[in-house]
Amino acid sequence: MIRRVLLLHGLFNPAWWLVPLAGGLRKAGLEVDVFGYPTLAGGSERAIVRLQARLRAAPVDAIVGHSLGGLVALEALRLAPDVDVARVVCLGSPLRGSAVAAALADRRWGAALLGRHAALLRAGVPAWQGAAAVGVVAGHAPRGLGRLFAELDGEHDGTVAVAETRLPGIAAHCVVQASHTGLVVSAEARRQVLRFLQEGRFEPVVGSAAV
Repeated sequence: MIRRVLLLHGLFNPAWWLVPLAGGLRKAGLEVDVFGYPTLAGGSERAIVRLQARLRAAPVDAIVGHSLGGLVALEALRLAPDVDVARVVCLGSPLRGSAVAAALADRRWGAALLGRHAALLRAGVPAWQGAAAVGVVAGHAPRGLGRLFAELDGEHDGTVAVAETRLPGIAAHCVVQASHTGLVVSAEARRQVLRFLQEGRFEPVVGSAAV
């Protein structure tokens, strides 16, 4: 049974950005905490090590990560298979690598914005083979600054293409009407997160391929 949930924010977002999502999950009876990490001054490796230490010191049943947070969560678990987490939900995470991040990294000022998270954002993560069941909620409301820096093929949330979220080995995937930043405040996305945490699957979405 899923009871304890840890939330991870994305690039440029502070921990308080996840307050609405945390509140909604708490109303559903879950114990929720937020893991904050530097997204500019620090790098992915440091965030991953800190997350692994947090999970060992205070175990949780599930992790919900928005954008970069989902990448950090999966890498932390992949590199520490002894850490026991039952389920992970990634919200708009470019698990197969981000075209926007690649475009920004080719610009001097863009590389500075991405900081030491650039490599993880550009490359994504390997096909999932870990013990945790992973579900991905992608958005397809094309609003966001990311589309100004790179051409996003097919459906996208303004920053991340839906295709970039479809990682081999995950347990479930669904697409909701939300922009990239809007995923953390979307009632539909929150319902899908809860469904996956409780049942390991998503609700069917009209006009979308929910698994």
